[in-house]
Amino acid sequence: MSRVGVMVLGPAGVGKSTFCASLLNLIQSVGRRAHLVNLDPAAEPGEYEFTVDIRDLISLEDVMEEMSFGPNGGLLYCFEFLMSHLDWLDEEIGDYEDEFLIFDCPGQIELYTHIPVLPALAKHLSQNLGFSLCAAYLLEAPFVIDKPKFFSGVMSAMSAMILLELPHINILSKLDLIKDDVSKRELKQFLNPDPTLLSGINSSTNPKFYNLNRALVQLIDDFGMVQFLPLDSTAPESVANILSYIDDITQWAEAQEPKEPKDEYVEDDDEFGQMLAAAEAAGGGGKEE
Repeated sequence: MSRVGVMVLGPAGVGKSTFCASLLNLIQSVGRRAHLVNLDPAAEPGEYEFTVDIRDLISLEDVMEEMSFGPNGGLLYCFEFLMSHLDWLDEEIGDYEDEFLIFDCPGQIELYTHIPVLPALAKHLSQNLGFSLCAAYLLEAPFVIDKPKFFSGVMSAMSAMILLELPHINILSKLDLIKDDVSKRELKQFLNPDPTLLSGINSSTNPKFYNLNRALVQLIDDFGMVQFLPLDSTAPESVANILSYIDDITQWAEAQEPKEPKDEYVEDDDEFGQMLAAAEAAGGGGKEE
């Protein structure tokens, strides 16, 4: 049995759902089985149908209407409701014992910074359901070219890495929106950030924050955890590169059961019998004179 999953995280608008759809399409195109699990109670209908959908249990629209909550409060209520009804989730994904599940998560980082909902869910999937999980945290490439914004993005990525306690990859998405050559060259320096790059934000921020910036940069450098992979969801080779990292982290290949040689070309016993009879006939029945 091989239960593998990736939790796709990141701020709203970074292209999580697009990446999930591209990843699903690639996995299925190479003959592997994969399914989308929607964990966003406010999700809009997309190109691909969800195999498991939290909206079948609870939706943000219903909560806001019935409880008079705002979007953020309603979202927190939805996840608290999910965590108290994990038997529903267990039943929904219970039959997928040799599958690759892609968990499309909401864009509100409060779910793993302010309250430990997603960390608790990840722990449940790993320990109770036996999933080999990893997290993929997306940031938008056109957004992070601005150094102060990149700095805040690195901090949010590191926060997710620490709090989720999962094997983790960080991704710069929407590379296809970077058009000019100057920006493309600049983008390379953000894939593996160093203190020199991050320290440059002091030139564009209020002087009273210099010491705070310096302390946070030192924190990032001390941990040395945050690196990014480039992603263009419109390019299959880019998505394939991300998938190779996910497979390595989750040890997907190692978990596959070996197949008998005949499984590669024999569909049933009747066909095998016909092939054997034909071979014997061609070789004189396999008898010695």
